[in-house]
Amino acid sequence: MTYRLGNAKVSATWHGGSAAYYAAATDYIQMPLLDSFVDEASYVAVLSHEMTHCTSTPARLDRDLSRYAKYCTERAREELVAELGSAFLCADLGITPELEPRPDHASYIDGWLNVLRGDKRAIFQAAAHAQRAADYLHHLQPRITGEDDDEGEAA
Repeated sequence: MTYRLGNAKVSATWHGGSAAYYAAATDYIQMPLLDSFVDEASYVAVLSHEMTHCTSTPARLDRDLSRYAKYCTERAREELVAELGSAFLCADLGITPELEPRPDHASYIDGWLNVLRGDKRAIFQAAAHAQRAADYLHHLQPRITGEDDDEGEAA
């Protein structure tokens, strides 16, 4: 399946495998089957995490991921951005996912804590990047007629 994210096409496989990930080199999101998740909200939470990663490319928001694979702190910073982005998007959608614990959650949290201990500004930087990603993804959504109408007007 191919869809548009900004001016660039992004390929997404909606079936197969047990892992969700964004492959920056090929601009590709891999998602397991929907029935692999506890519920639809959990699927959306994971997809929004991967879509937040997807906004990092130079054609979109241009977050530098060149050191993502090499340095644990850089990976932790980007994973924090993606997790916050997912939380922001889920909150905007009014969903509360029931995510099952994964083996890598503990290492993610440990990485975040190390970054946060070492840089008091890291949470603010991550939140700012995550908000830009959420805003970017919201901007791509088609406008529904009647949205953002003046709420103060009488019907």
